[in-house]
Amino acid sequence: MEQRFNAKQALVTGAAQGIGRAVALRLAGEGADVVVADIDAQQAAEVCSQIVALGRRSQVVTVDLGNVESIRQMVEQSIAYLGRIDIFVNCGGIVHNTPLLEIEQEDWDRVIDINQRAVAFCTKFVGRHMVDRVPDEVKAQGKSAVCHGKIVNFSSISGRRGRPLQVHYAASKAAVISLTQSAALAFAAYNINVNAISPGPVRTRMWDVNVIEKGRIFGRDAEKEAEQFIEQVPLKRAGTVDDMAVAVAFLCSGDADFITGQTLNVDGGFEMG
Repeated sequence: MEQRFNAKQALVTGAAQGIGRAVALRLAGEGADVVVADIDAQQAAEVCSQIVALGRRSQVVTVDLGNVESIRQMVEQSIAYLGRIDIFVNCGGIVHNTPLLEIEQEDWDRVIDINQRAVAFCTKFVGRHMVDRVPDEVKAQGKSAVCHGKIVNFSSISGRRGRPLQVHYAASKAAVISLTQSAALAFAAYNINVNAISPGPVRTRMWDVNVIEKGRIFGRDAEKEAEQFIEQVPLKRAGTVDDMAVAVAFLCSGDADFITGQTLNVDGGFEMG
């Protein structure tokens, strides 16, 4: 595998399973040292062991993305271990289905806290660290020829259009697109790239929970519900976690140094707007 991230230091949230795990392993496979951040310390430790087996350094940092102080501590602990953060990938998130007329405040708050507020504060704390590392002469000039960091957030195709059972989830993922654009503008003078990935259907544990919830609400077989959704994808298949990890690796590489403020659909053609 190409070693595009030799000597790079990366922090990945939601890295204990699913897409986050695949991203952490992909970055490590291409040479990065990786902090595996997740609320599930046991599964995160398994990913950490796999990264070490690849010959890279890795450490688990337990984080509750619903708690801003926990996010701040995650970033501080990651910097203490890695020495610096060159790459930050925010994969952590949750999904919840409920009809708009039945949504409760606690449902709304939990989804928004994890999927939206956490992205904002993760970006703030990691971005502050990246900006602080930019030489003073570069800050004075207001531009840099050298890239000083890569940040990749995770949105969703649900952030591209409304969802009748996911008003809070769709709103949170639409906000990630806007947050990514704002952060890209805020950090552009320091040549810190901020982009996002918008996955289509990907068969992960979160996807399974999602289709089970929808099947229960509609009174339909969950697997048939999933198959009908995948049939709407022009490429006629669900995405894989590796599809997502490859896209993230591209955005974190030097090949994407002139790309910022963008949300890349990785969805088999489901959304083309």
